[in-house]
Amino acid sequence: MPPRINKRQQREQEELLALGKQPTVADTNSEEEETIPIASSASILGFAALSTADDDHDLPESDDQTSQPIKAKKAKKKKKKPTATDASEHAKPAETPNPHSPSQPKSAKKGKAKDKKKDDQDDLDAALAELSHKYPELQRVAASSSAARHASLASLLSVSVPNLDAEAEMRKFFGAKAVIAAKSTESSSTGGSKKRRGAAANQTQRSQLTRPHPSWSMIKQREGLSSRSLTDDEIKQKVADRNSPAAADKWWTVEYGKRYKGVTKTFMQAVMTGDPEALWRVLQKLPWHADTLLQLSEVYRHREEYSQAVEYVDRALFAYERAFLGAFSFTNGLNRLDFNRVENRPFFLALHRQVTDLQRRGCIRTAFEFGRLLYSLEPWTDPHGVLFHLDFICIKAGMGQWLLDVYAEFSGAKAVFEDHLNPSALPGWAYARALALFAREKAGGQQSVGNSTDALKQAILAFPEVVPLLADKCDISLSPELRGHKAFRIQTDAIGLSAAQGVLHMLSHLYAQRSAPLWKSAAHAKWFQSTANGILLSLNAQRSNSTRERFLQMYASTTLRYSVYRHVLVLEQSFRHLTPFIPRTVLLAKQLACDPLPPLKALSEYNDDFLAGAEEIFSVPPRRRDARALERLIPDAGVRAQIEAMFDANPALAAQLPGGVVQFVQMMAEMPDALNDMMLDLAMGAGDGGGGGGGMPGGMPLEGEDDLPDLDPMPLRGAAEAPASSGEDEDDEDEDEDVSPMPIRVVRNLLNRFWGGGGAAAEDNDSDSDAEDRDHDGVD
Repeated sequence: MPPRINKRQQREQEELLALGKQPTVADTNSEEEETIPIASSASILGFAALSTADDDHDLPESDDQTSQPIKAKKAKKKKKKPTATDASEHAKPAETPNPHSPSQPKSAKKGKAKDKKKDDQDDLDAALAELSHKYPELQRVAASSSAARHASLASLLSVSVPNLDAEAEMRKFFGAKAVIAAKSTESSSTGGSKKRRGAAANQTQRSQLTRPHPSWSMIKQREGLSSRSLTDDEIKQKVADRNSPAAADKWWTVEYGKRYKGVTKTFMQAVMTGDPEALWRVLQKLPWHADTLLQLSEVYRHREEYSQAVEYVDRALFAYERAFLGAFSFTNGLNRLDFNRVENRPFFLALHRQVTDLQRRGCIRTAFEFGRLLYSLEPWTDPHGVLFHLDFICIKAGMGQWLLDVYAEFSGAKAVFEDHLNPSALPGWAYARALALFAREKAGGQQSVGNSTDALKQAILAFPEVVPLLADKCDISLSPELRGHKAFRIQTDAIGLSAAQGVLHMLSHLYAQRSAPLWKSAAHAKWFQSTANGILLSLNAQRSNSTRERFLQMYASTTLRYSVYRHVLVLEQSFRHLTPFIPRTVLLAKQLACDPLPPLKALSEYNDDFLAGAEEIFSVPPRRRDARALERLIPDAGVRAQIEAMFDANPALAAQLPGGVVQFVQMMAEMPDALNDMMLDLAMGAGDGGGGGGGMPGGMPLEGEDDLPDLDPMPLRGAAEAPASSGEDEDDEDEDEDVSPMPIRVVRNLLNRFWGGGGAAAEDNDSDSDAEDRDHDGVD
């Protein structure tokens, strides 16, 4: 069977037909054997997936192509039955299907002119251009190529989950025995029952960001937090420039449930009162409220009780991690979290404090991994300035190659987008790059340090402000000529400087203070001294510097400047000398420790609009709702009435339990030791005065408690309060939580423990078996 002819041969055939010279079929077939294997396969493979049979009617340039398969099929069929008619058709194979017949000379001339015009443009490019114009959805193919260009960045931002374990890193430093001994000492102080409950909890609670502590209560799947992806309209609102790489990212946000928002409202009321005890009452209501956990973490941090502060940060991370169950993966480097939404900002803050704590504890490799995670959530604006941590952590943790790869990834970018941060234009990264190259050259056994020296010279020429600060902290002597140069003048505030220049001097101080230990080694100090003292001629000859200009242009953005200010405000007291570089308008602006310096483009924040409609969790509770919950916990009516009577007979106990009798029963099952201690304290008179005697978590006294102003006590939730309206009860029926009933023997055992046999007198003969069941249930 002769193969079908291609488009070029069809045009040649038309020209011959127009001239009255008809070629034979054999000649055509001989030409096809040379050209068809390349031309036809290229056209089919290139567009088979982009077009359909219906689309061919809309493409004028493909008219000739669509006619070829029909003609080839007819030729195949007619060769099977050689007749007189077939012979005539073989003599003129292209006459019937060809729209340009010899009887139409005008059409043939137009087709010939059109073919000559098309020869000036490549067929493939023309087809792609037309398809892109007629079918905009096919432009996603180009977007996929752009995504391929960002694949390298995604691989750099992907997190190594095993390296998120700080305990594993500490085992490498101190040995497994030392870590286990420290943990056993801590566990023994919590009591045997907590250890048994913790063993059961660790079997079900899994986390990539932290190790669930044995003393933590069981967490539900989400605890009022959920996540969803942003819609296309929301992404367009966030990223105005559609050419920006941020427009191609997958953006997510966390959402608050109704109950979680109500707890947040109560948390804000507690923050406004300035009473840490009120925060503890909020935490009793919802043990996994991230803002409360972070606020209490700051309380302990200011008291230098770092172990407790670290635990609260871990719990906040764990609570948010549960919200990300599903399609959102925070470890693959592809997903982003919208910082402009207040629901997401606690997770950013928790990660930033975790990075700071890990550095203080010496877990540098783990700090790098958490820093990379924080950077991957929003790499374009870096709202918490984690890049200013990473320029130090990368060198300290031996991750210099990662820093070099990220630097190369951004230094090659030519397009400049508004509010987009470029690490290759940061002073700390310029000096850290030189250190990374120096370490790589030494590790490779190179005698010379040419590349690293060139990189250090480039850093000094672009950002000379760092040189005198590093020299002073590392005791490196500089020549008098270099010290006297105006480029090496030290600024201690932003007076007389532009906003971008003030940020440059602040970042120079920040890098010098944080990274000075890296430059104090003899090899680094000698190398820095010789390079800096020899740079003066090049500095005088320099008219401008592209890296410096890119930095000043970049920090003309208020959004990026706020990232630097926010970074400094979250840091510890040792960096407070940098606040003179922050404008007074920023320092005096209304902000909270749980949401430091909200972004200017914030879509939401903790205000009346956001908290509108949230329920008052400590208001007078509906008795029917508590009664329903108590019925599910204790189905036995007699035992339930006995517990209610005992609870109502102890008003001091009710003042300590905002959740009322339901919380009392839950504590009996989950924390009997803590409840026992509380009741002993109340019996000794320590609980007089309601919430004032509870103290902070752990029973530690509050500093400056006597200096607090007199505040109206927050209304407590108790079982003896007045019932609510029936309408509220009906609404609350939809919000009842599913709870499992407690075994009746467990309840009687608990009553026997706390009240000396009350409620279990009818089963004295079964006391021994009850004790065994109690141990098997793991309650005591």
